[in-house]
Amino acid sequence: MPSVKEVLDKGARFTYVGGKGGVGKTVVAAAIAYYYADQGQKTLLASLNPVHSLSSLFDQDLSGGQIKKINGVENLYALEVEIDDAVKRYREMVVTRLREFLKWAEIPINPEPFIEIATTNPAFEESAMFDKMMDIMLEQGKQFDKIIFDTAAVANAVRLIGLSKIYGLWLNRMIESRKSALSLREKLSFRKDKVKEEIKKDPMLLDLLQLNEKFTAARKFIVDPTYTRFFFVTLPLALPISVVVRFINMVRAFDIPIGGVLVNGIISKSDAEKDASGYLKNKYNEQLHYLSIINKELGPLVIGYIPQYSSEIVGINMLKRTVNDMLSYIPE
Repeated sequence: MPSVKEVLDKGARFTYVGGKGGVGKTVVAAAIAYYYADQGQKTLLASLNPVHSLSSLFDQDLSGGQIKKINGVENLYALEVEIDDAVKRYREMVVTRLREFLKWAEIPINPEPFIEIATTNPAFEESAMFDKMMDIMLEQGKQFDKIIFDTAAVANAVRLIGLSKIYGLWLNRMIESRKSALSLREKLSFRKDKVKEEIKKDPMLLDLLQLNEKFTAARKFIVDPTYTRFFFVTLPLALPISVVVRFINMVRAFDIPIGGVLVNGIISKSDAEKDASGYLKNKYNEQLHYLSIINKELGPLVIGYIPQYSSEIVGINMLKRTVNDMLSYIPE
């Protein structure tokens, strides 16, 4: 089993941190980001979570959807992605494409019902966030040595990143259909030079081709273990463990490299023995049971542990402590 340090030092540029809600994803993502920044690497910590908590963790205002420097830490920057803004921009893009398609096809119908269906389906928000995530990877990837993504709850995160496979299939089908339609409409031969000439006149196809180029570049990074790692965070409790076990298989199905599992909220034996009420002792014994399940179900993937603290992790000093524990802590 490799250590956290060994895994982090392998040099992946993009790190995703996911897990069930409430297990400490943001803290782990921030700890990984701090580790890289402390090594002198220009690092961006990007929150894709609809309910952001980076501002609370760093005790400074990081809202507004802009990249901001973290006070008191060299090389560390943060971005809380505003989902409403991302959805709005993505909606405008989709609406433009639909209107262009209906206009080109000369279909004499009101486009609004189609637009409503396309932009209110359950996957629309995730598609918008995936598009924003691609922009961060490709644009900010040129400016930063490391980008750490604090994702939403793991189900959303897996679907979000899994879109990289579905998105490509959809784009390829749209592009090929559009090319065929152009050829038929203009009664052109299938000579490549003629098709290329017609493509230049078609703004929708050009848009699709540009989007496909962006997707192809992002997808290349997402499935390459030299560029990307997905870390899972769990607590020593039944539900978070079962969630991680389930979604690790989904991540593997999407060909996304797994960096490992970090177990958060570990109660120490010494703390349990000091508690006169007996509450921590009971929780500690319960924890031993769940740690044995983690070892059985996830053993080879577990790369580190983080203890349970008596106070909330807020501020740089607590984050430094978390980083040190993440790298060296061993459960008693």
